[in-house]
Amino acid sequence: MSRAHPSRALRVTTLNANGLRSALTKGLDPWLLEQARPDWLCLQEIRVAPTDLNDAMRGLGGLRGAFHHAERPGYSGVALYYRTEPEDLRVGFGNPEFDAEGRYLEARYRLADGRRLALVSVYFPSGSSSELRQQAKFRFLEDFEQHMRELQSQGEVILCGDVNIAHKEIDLKNWKGNLKNSGFLPEERAWMTHVLDDLGWVDVFRALDPRPERYTWWSNRGQARARNVGWRIDYHLATPGVAALARPGSESIYVEQRFSDHAPLSIDYELAF
Repeated sequence: MSRAHPSRALRVTTLNANGLRSALTKGLDPWLLEQARPDWLCLQEIRVAPTDLNDAMRGLGGLRGAFHHAERPGYSGVALYYRTEPEDLRVGFGNPEFDAEGRYLEARYRLADGRRLALVSVYFPSGSSSELRQQAKFRFLEDFEQHMRELQSQGEVILCGDVNIAHKEIDLKNWKGNLKNSGFLPEERAWMTHVLDDLGWVDVFRALDPRPERYTWWSNRGQARARNVGWRIDYHLATPGVAALARPGSESIYVEQRFSDHAPLSIDYELAF
């Protein structure tokens, strides 16, 4: 007789920290321990080198961390913290240009029903600083789409991170004024539509919460956060099988937590290992 593996709600939280050291000074660790209590934490833009890591950074929120550091000091970088030890960890997604910028971490698991699950922390490039960086962003999108195809062919995936794209008009306050700006360009939005409609990925937060004015990033200028003039650019993108396990009502954007110019985003999934 096979032993049952009951599912339970496991929380996945993602946050662009805009500097891990800065977020820690603003109380990120006690908030994770006492309030958010994630089972996985995906961080982007950690901006620390391997030599910068201390015990608090390695064990944030009572979880064990893995890191993908950028070669350039003080730039980019992602982290993935987990309560359950993965079968394997992948650092980078095989693109030398963007792997040098520290943008990708993947933890691999085996679910109780035999399916594979990949949990990903990813930081998409921003193209707002120059046309050169926008072209780099387009190169990233083209290559990363192929990687997403490979991932979904191998099993279920929860891909979390700062995607630097607001998909639809509902996903940013001032959409009319941003039609020609990076993050809301027609090409970027079409890429997201293609991933969701043609490749079959699910924007899990939006599937659970269709309301407007649900943003995850605000400019530091003009009291944007106080006036909720924001963008929704942080995502849980998932393959349909695991997206269906997201618990309705568990989706939370913690707008009151000001660890960075982004807000943490959590969703609970009914998973069995």
